Amino acid sequence: MRAGQPSRTADQNALFRALEARRPAAVRVADDPLAVRFLSPEFRALAKAARLPPVRRLLEAVIDHRWPCARPGVVARTRLIDQLVLGELGTIGQVLILGAGFDTRAWRLPGMDRVRVFELDHPATQAAKQRALRHGTQPAPRVTLVPIVFGADDPGGALVSSGFTAGAPTLVLWEGVTNYLDREAVDATFGLLASMLGSGSLMLFTYVDAGMLDGSADFAGARTTMRAVRRVGEPFTFGFVPAELPGYLAARGFELLSDERVSDAARRFYPAARCPAAPAYYHVAESRKR
Repeated sequence: MRAGQPSRTADQNALFRALEARRPAAVRVADDPLAVRFLSPEFRALAKAARLPPVRRLLEAVIDHRWPCARPGVVARTRLIDQLVLGELGTIGQVLILGAGFDTRAWRLPGMDRVRVFELDHPATQAAKQRALRHGTQPAPRVTLVPIVFGADDPGGALVSSGFTAGAPTLVLWEGVTNYLDREAVDATFGLLASMLGSGSLMLFTYVDAGMLDGSADFAGARTTMRAVRRVGEPFTFGFVPAELPGYLAARGFELLSDERVSDAARRFYPAARCPAAPAYYHVAESRKR
């Protein structure tokens, strides 16, 4: 990904959510009606054509053949994180979204308008997001965009200057980011959060199984995914060993509450007879600040 340019994988993930939003409401696994706003012109044309059910089914079949597990994985993880966020909103007063990108939860989830939302991301990404949401979308009045150049600026200082209340109960969402970082950046982020979050704060984050990266584990769809992200210049660079995650978090002041493979979530959300393959290498973890 080039600095200041939209991520190609983020564009693809938005396409997957936009296609899901074209499905009938009764069978929709996740619902992100704003995802289409963030698509490149060619992907937007595909999403427009997908209003016709036969075209949508054909597009899904082609995507699933060329990139196994990816589309259902994005849809299932969106649904899982939506549920976890909704379950926590009544207990906290602020939400922090790290690397917010094309996340639209502040605009589409009920109850998000009753909490303060801080979105931390690159200023160019935030400007693109504002342009995408400008027309025909009501502004989310309690969203504060916190521009940050990662590796150059002080994220903690930027948050406090923007009105973030350090030490208060907070819901943190870190989706689709850790697998593009290195261990030092991941460690630094957990250190920052440990110093700024109040006891009882909930942190939701995604990660890939380290076995996918070093080849010690064989997952369906993993090789195709690794080739695809390398091809667009956004390779996966970091993963956790699931068995080591509880100890890692405990050493940093967090308790692991749940760690679900996206493939397991897909089996819960999709009809049993029509559940497509989803990635077992991709995880959604739920942790609590002690």
